[in-house]
Amino acid sequence: MLDVGDTAPDFDLTNEEGVVVTLDDLLAEGLLVLYFYPADFTSVCTTEACEMRDRHDDLRAMSVNVVGVSPQGRSSHNRFRQRYDLPFPLLDDRQKKVIRAYGVNGPLGLGVRRVTFLITPDKKIARRVVADFRVKQHIDLIDSVVEGLVGY
Repeated sequence: MLDVGDTAPDFDLTNEEGVVVTLDDLLAEGLLVLYFYPADFTSVCTTEACEMRDRHDDLRAMSVNVVGVSPQGRSSHNRFRQRYDLPFPLLDDRQKKVIRAYGVNGPLGLGVRRVTFLITPDKKIARRVVADFRVKQHIDLIDSVVEGLVGY
């Protein structure tokens, strides 16, 4: 798994609308909160996505982008975004190429770990949170960005 100080691997994945999104696109305006999650519509993943949604305006005001990545397809992501009014893209990694590149695949390569990375415009990992069931740790990272406590 990537750690603080590592270089974030480039990627190109499609969002829920079928548009290809790259790491460079997401970093064009500043910092990136890249969060990996196991599945759309599960209780913990829904809580995490809604917490991200509730902080999204504050993050955007600071030129911070947010994007979620999971192994579900575009149609699932589209329904999930619409149902919970998520203002950020969800990327389709059914092939798990980015999941593997960031080292967030689950035990024996099954599933996906709940991991959030804060990535700087020069593609360095500034912060990382690994907490499979403790959404609060991920949200605490987001809150520290909003409050200006995270320097990189």
